[in-house]
Amino acid sequence: MGLFVRKVKTRSGATAVQIAHTRRGVQTILEHIGSAHDDAQLAALVAVAKSKIHAGQQTFDLDALTPTAPTGAAPTVTGSRSRVLWDVLEAAYRRLGFDAAVDDDVFMKLVLARVVEPTSKADTIRVLGELGVPAPGLRTIWRTLARCVEHDWRDKLATAAYAHATRHGHVKLVLYDVTTLYFEAEDEDALRKVGMSKERRVDPQILVGMLVTPDGFPLEVHEFPGNTGETLTLLPVLRAFQDRHAVDDVVVVADAGMLSASNLNQIEDAGFSFIVGSRISKAPYDLAEHFDAHGGVLHDGETMESKRIMGVRENARQRRVVYHYSAKRDRRDNHTLDKQVERAQKIADGTKPLKKDRFVKLTGTRPAVDQVLVDRARQLAGLKGYVTNIPQVRFTGNEIVAAYHELFQVEASFRMAKTDLRARPMFHHEADSIHAHLTIVFTALAISRHLQDLTGASVRKIVRTLRPLRDVTISINGNEIVAKTPPGDTAQAILDAVAASVTH
Repeated sequence: MGLFVRKVKTRSGATAVQIAHTRRGVQTILEHIGSAHDDAQLAALVAVAKSKIHAGQQTFDLDALTPTAPTGAAPTVTGSRSRVLWDVLEAAYRRLGFDAAVDDDVFMKLVLARVVEPTSKADTIRVLGELGVPAPGLRTIWRTLARCVEHDWRDKLATAAYAHATRHGHVKLVLYDVTTLYFEAEDEDALRKVGMSKERRVDPQILVGMLVTPDGFPLEVHEFPGNTGETLTLLPVLRAFQDRHAVDDVVVVADAGMLSASNLNQIEDAGFSFIVGSRISKAPYDLAEHFDAHGGVLHDGETMESKRIMGVRENARQRRVVYHYSAKRDRRDNHTLDKQVERAQKIADGTKPLKKDRFVKLTGTRPAVDQVLVDRARQLAGLKGYVTNIPQVRFTGNEIVAAYHELFQVEASFRMAKTDLRARPMFHHEADSIHAHLTIVFTALAISRHLQDLTGASVRKIVRTLRPLRDVTISINGNEIVAKTPPGDTAQAILDAVAASVTH
């Protein structure tokens, strides 16, 4: 197999420079380096291709393939930079007001490098170097993380994020969810505790609560000890949000994990309206009148309402409960029920060992299928409930359901933070270090969601498309020339989308 530099004319009249190889007479393009529009650019791109080939081999003579510069002197590559990608990211950082909130160049580089390639803080130096951006030293990075905690930069960044989110008007609806981040560590400490894990792990973990706008833009992120109950996280986050921005009349949407009478009372007393997922087990009692009147017949998209007393004694309050029926959910629920009944029947027949399976009851000493529970579950198939303190004159049942369905946005933001930005702070052990790390992740997530909103492309696609567009600086006879790789169609579409959104 022979590696070589391939030069080919494009339709625009430029010369494309590529790294290719031949094997058994078949030519394959390995990498497109760029397109040159003059001799100087061609010399630079060929030199880059040559350096890439040399990086993978001890010796390889490409002198015959290197073009002669116009002056007769051999060109020398003195620098290479992913300018287009860095300019897009830095402009987004400044557009969100983060530069004004935190006037620290090193922090900005840590955030933007995490958007490009999430890795350890030490390895961030490599990422910045590959981008052609001057990188700080490791000690400078540690000092920056310490200042982040000491001066509470997260507060300043959250204030800037809220200002961006409210630039066209107040945020009336916020979404909240919790996730867990685990640590591969044997010992617990004040923050990293063994608790109920969403990933079913037994390692020490922390809980992370995040508040986002209806389109997934992050407003708050808070970490809690890993053994904290989920219901105990929502109120501290809401109070921090309320104190920071002096907000009132905001609706918070959360899943059923936040549902407890005490929790809802405190949220209401703090001045918030809420929409929280409800456990469906109460539906037969809440909807008894409806089932009596209609014989259990439900229609796709139908909403039904009832009232329920939640809490005891002086803490008891009446809550509005909205139920929504979906035919698609009904089919999915019944499919799951069929599998569960099938397992229960195998236990009853003695073909499967007795376990704590649903719908299994003991009749004397013999297991049997609990048909009463099966029938009740069938009656509830397709239903989902929501508890709220918002009166019907303000939000109809369908509006309650629609607002709750926006929770997928906070779930999407968590997925982005965990996968694209690798939020799990595996290299951090002290509480302050974890706090600083999550502050960087929060800021990087805001930039990612912002760019995704502008372009319609995922942050991974944006990075993958723009990162190869490099400015190559070459020296010829002491004169420096910058050769720029022109963007392809996909890259140009991303740049156009950013430019169009910014100008409006």
